[in-house]
Amino acid sequence: MKLFAFGLGYCAQDFIARFGDLFDRISGTVRSADKAKELASETVEVFVFGPDREDPGITEKMLAADVLLISIPPGVSVDPVLARYGQKIASLRTPQIIVYLSTIGVYGDRQGEWVDESGVPTPTSQRSKTRLNAEKSWAAIGRSRDKTVHILRLAGIYGPGRNALLNLKEGRAHRLIKPDQVFNRVHVEDISRAIAAAIAHEGPGGVWNVSDDAPSPPQDVVAYAASLMGIEPPPEQAIEEAQDISPMTRSFYAENKRASNRKLKEELHVDLAFPTYRVGLEALWEAGEGR
Repeated sequence: MKLFAFGLGYCAQDFIARFGDLFDRISGTVRSADKAKELASETVEVFVFGPDREDPGITEKMLAADVLLISIPPGVSVDPVLARYGQKIASLRTPQIIVYLSTIGVYGDRQGEWVDESGVPTPTSQRSKTRLNAEKSWAAIGRSRDKTVHILRLAGIYGPGRNALLNLKEGRAHRLIKPDQVFNRVHVEDISRAIAAAIAHEGPGGVWNVSDDAPSPPQDVVAYAASLMGIEPPPEQAIEEAQDISPMTRSFYAENKRASNRKLKEELHVDLAFPTYRVGLEALWEAGEGR
C-alpha cells in the first residue's frame, strides 16, 4: 500500500511513526521548504503545499496512493485540498481509501448532552461550519464506488509535547471555570489507532467520533496534572473574567457536549490505549513530560 498525507502535522506524524510499516511508500505535504527539510527521511517523501508554493510532484504521488490522509484544516471558507485537488481525486477511477480528520466541533453546542454520529450537526462557529462543508464534500467523493471515505471527528487532542503537564511547567496553564462545562479529549495514539482501524475496515465509509470515555471539566484536568507534578494548580478563574486567553480558547467554552465513542469501539473495534485523561496524563508523566 502507498500512503499520501496532506498535512504532515502532529497526528499524521504520530500515525506514520506507529503504523508506517503498513505502507510500501509514504509521501506527504508541509507548508514550508524548511519544514520539508526537517521531516524528509528515507521512509517519507515530503512535498511543499502552501499558499506560496506547490511542488509539482504532488499530483503524481497523490493519484498513485492507495490511502489519502487529510489533516489540513480548511481555511476561512474553503478546504485547500478540495479546492486544488478535489476534482482530480473524484475523477480518478482507481480505488482509494480517504481518511479525513475533522472535529466534534461540527456538532455545535449541546448544553452538556451526549451526542453521537446519528445527531445532526449544528455548528455555531464559522470555523466549524467550514469543517462541516468540507466533510460533506469529502463524503460526496465517497459516494463513488472507487472511493471509501472515513470522516474522523476528533475531540481535543493531547499527547507527547502537547498536554497540561507541559502547560503547567511553562506557566501557560489556566483553570478556567464555567459551571457544568465539559470537554472530551483524545490521546494522539488513540487517533492513530482510529486511522489504522478505518483503513483496515472492510465495510463502507462512515463518520466516527474519536474521543475518550471521560468528558470532564477542563479545570479538573489541570488540577490532576498539577497533582502528578506535586505542585499547586493555578487559581480558579471564571471564564467571564479571564483576560489573557485566545479568542479560539474562548470559543471552545461557548460549546458544551459529551461525544460518544460507542460506534468507534463497536464497529471499528478500536481499543483505546488511554480511555481517560487520568490514564493519559499518568503515562505522559512517567515518560518524563513536564519534568
